[in-house]
Amino acid sequence: MDLTRRDLHRGVAATAAALMMAPGVRALADSGPSAHALERVDPELRPAAQAMLAQQFPPLTRAGLPAMRASWVAPSTLPPPAPAVELRTVPGLAGDPAVAVQLIGAAPGASPLRPAILHIHGGGMISGRAQNMTAFCQTLAADLGCVVVNVDYRLSPETPFPGPVNDAYAALVWLFRNAATLGVDPARIAVMGESAGGGLAALVAIAARDRGEVPLCYQALLYPMLDDRTGTVPMQPAVRPIGWSAEANVFGWSCFLGVPAGSDRVPRQAVPARVADLAGLAPCFIGVGAIDLFAQEDIDYARRLIVADVPVQLHVTPGAYHAFDFVVPQARVSREFTAAWQSALRAAFAVHG
Repeated sequence: MDLTRRDLHRGVAATAAALMMAPGVRALADSGPSAHALERVDPELRPAAQAMLAQQFPPLTRAGLPAMRASWVAPSTLPPPAPAVELRTVPGLAGDPAVAVQLIGAAPGASPLRPAILHIHGGGMISGRAQNMTAFCQTLAADLGCVVVNVDYRLSPETPFPGPVNDAYAALVWLFRNAATLGVDPARIAVMGESAGGGLAALVAIAARDRGEVPLCYQALLYPMLDDRTGTVPMQPAVRPIGWSAEANVFGWSCFLGVPAGSDRVPRQAVPARVADLAGLAPCFIGVGAIDLFAQEDIDYARRLIVADVPVQLHVTPGAYHAFDFVVPQARVSREFTAAWQSALRAAFAVHG
């Protein structure tokens, strides 16, 4: 199918920048000269970083969230021959409302059965919608020959933990229980997310292990948001928080947790990095840029997975900031990053096929 990531992200990049970049750009612009901020950035990623640094955005506040969310304009759904998109409402967990999902590329009665990915969008726990990633998920379904369920989970602070995790997990349970009618192989279901979506995907993988209802075959975590303590302590000198700042991170986590990020009031089960036991989790891909705010926490989580005997592939991209692959999809490092996580998913699906 002739759908390339470059073609897709011509429409998606501006939207990704509007959501994931704005708070970090303002915080970084106020912290020092842009030349210092850019010195470690990959040359192909530098012009976009300069453009982001030149913008000015107000700090994140709860009062400002409605306006920020309303400013989003979702990219257009890709036309045929891209996989079809069907809107569904699936049962929530007990006591929770129903969950809206996009079912992409389903093929009832398909033979052989196909793998599936539960996709969870990013947005700092506080913004974004499933439809902002529809075109991405269509391309994902086409490239990997799989079904994608794209979850429109409830946002924080209106719905703090565990609500967003419950929504994503409910969608996973629905996918697993209806696998046969969707043309899905129940042994080849993976979970995937970017940024905050990656953090939620990690929590869903932990819930799947703990509940024992869905045997996940893989988790693909792209620059995941894993530790609420990031931003509450001094950053590593190499970090260049282009795309997502320490201040934004503390705000997003505090909204999600309902208590101050980094405090001793945080429930351990709400934060992947605070979960003590990682043994028995699904094999994992973790990818992050070396100058991303999340680099240290992502590398540490990968290390802990290795110690827990969980198969993990860690991909760290030099000179890359948060969500670089969405902002400059044609860059060499972006293409290599995408190839790495796609290869990991293909291998996982092949092993269980």
